[in-house]
This record gives sequence, C-alpha cells and structure tokens, in this order.
Amino acid sequence: MILHWSPRSPFVRKVMICAHELGLAERIEKVRSVTNMLLPNEPLMQFNPWSKIPTLITDEGQAMIDSDVICEYLNTLQRAPQLHPDGTTEKWRCLRWRAFGNEMLHALILWRNERERPKDKALAPLMTAFARKLEAGLIALEKESAQLSSTPFSVGHIAIGTALGYLDLRFAELQWRQAVPGLSAWNEAFKGRPSVRATEPVDDYVRPAILDQP
Repeated sequence: MILHWSPRSPFVRKVMICAHELGLAERIEKVRSVTNMLLPNEPLMQFNPWSKIPTLITDEGQAMIDSDVICEYLNTLQRAPQLHPDGTTEKWRCLRWRAFGNEMLHALILWRNERERPKDKALAPLMTAFARKLEAGLIALEKESAQLSSTPFSVGHIAIGTALGYLDLRFAELQWRQAVPGLSAWNEAFKGRPSVRATEPVDDYVRPAILDQP
C-alpha cells in the first residue's frame, strides 16, 4: 500500500496511529506529498482530485480518501485488534468521539489559518470565537475523561488524542492542561502508546511560505 503523507498532518497521523495499532505500518510505503489550498498537487490529483492528504492507494490500486475511511479500511485487513467496536453502545460512543476529535481538529486548523494572517487582517471576533469553542470542547472532554480512560482503545480515542496533539504542536502557549486535569491524565497515557510515540510530528525541512499546511 502507498500512503500520500506529510509528517505534520494530524489527519495523516490518525491513519498512521491506526496502522501501528493494527500491525500494518510496515506494509505502507509513505510518499511525501505537499498540499495546499492555493497550489494543487497535480501528481496526487491523479488519485485524489481534491489534492488532499492522507490518500491511500491499496494493493489493488484503489484510492482511499479521508482519514476515517482509510482507518476503517485498514481495520478490515486485520481480525484483531478492532478499533471500530461492533456493540451498539460502544459503536456510537466511538463514532461520537471520532466526530468530536475531527471537529476539534477542523476548528484548530481554521483558527491557526486565521492567526497566520497579518495582524491588521485577522478577524478579532473570529479569533475570540475559536478560543471560546476550544474552551467549551475541553470542558466537555473533561467530563468524559473517566470514560476515555476505561473504554477499550478505538478510533474515537485516536481522533481526540490526535486533536490534542495538534493543540500541543500549534498552540503550545495555551497550556490547556491546567484547567482539565482528568483529560490531561488521559492524554499522558495516550501519548505513551508506542503507536503515538512513533507518529510524533516532525519538522524535517524549512516550510515554504504558502506550502504544506496545516
């Protein structure tokens, strides 16, 4: 399998955490693919017209797009462990957490894009709104931190943990852990998993001004 990949993309990281958890990481060839809203990646568009990563090319030559679809596909290649629970209660809790983590990631990426604008062009009300949404999101996760700790590991945990990892990477100055001790404790355990340590984002080169987001 071939994965169009970037070392800093949180959506790619979700896929690679799944791959490591499932014992499939060694079967994936990673291809460095730079993407940007302003600069479509023409070679990548042969497989994914939307020029987005992650994009997985299966052994059969089929292109899989969207991190959640790719994770679900990878899970079909292994009987165990199962990162997508079958039981009704467990399934919907997992999917709810997965959606929550995805929404947090999308909000953080939009927030980062806004604050990258020149100061005279950034919209202060929008920046305030993103900060308020993050605060509410962290409080909501704090209330479920005990369940996150006691529930079998799933793609829901991966989505939330990856979003918190992106928060650390791009918003380290916020020091979010102080207000949510239960979530912070869960996150420390999450960060200790081998799959998470193996996928830490790295800065392996100097990024051109308009390339390689988020």
